[in-house]
Amino acid sequence: MRAALPALLLLSLLSACRPQEVRPPDAYALSGTIAGDWGAAPRLRLALVGTGVPVAVTNTSAIGQNVVSSDPNTWQFGFDLPGIPAVAGVYQVIAFDDANNNARYDVGETFARNRQWLVYSPVSGTVDTVEIPEFLGGGELLPAMTVTRGWNLYDRSVALGAGNPSPFTRLTSYTLSR
Repeated sequence: MRAALPALLLLSLLSACRPQEVRPPDAYALSGTIAGDWGAAPRLRLALVGTGVPVAVTNTSAIGQNVVSSDPNTWQFGFDLPGIPAVAGVYQVIAFDDANNNARYDVGETFARNRQWLVYSPVSGTVDTVEIPEFLGGGELLPAMTVTRGWNLYDRSVALGAGNPSPFTRLTSYTLSR
């Protein structure tokens, strides 16, 4: 058993390093459209940004994704959501023009987001109000809400209540526009 452990660890490491399979956009856990004027030949990528516990701030685009041009100002995308991004957290997926081609969102790069928040919870129950710290201007980021274990979609443009937030394992209507 002891000799098998290093071999298992090596096999796990090698499988984690293999290139990720690129799938059609609708084959990902999160998919939708990106629209708007992004200028000439943008390098569009997606990033998961937000805050959670124990990771205070998340900004990662090292997640399986595919962005496919539909016409000059519209793209279809697919994005893999992490199975467990943190113990709990509030996130958005943003589209950005990776101007410096470093595969991550950097402040100053053109981006688009929406009014839909992805809330991850390890258990079903009520999440308390999330406040913006006073040194950042203060105010309420999210109201208290009831969520289901796993991923939940909270749409800020719709009244909080039955069906908002709603749990999902696959979401096909996440729209990002500039």
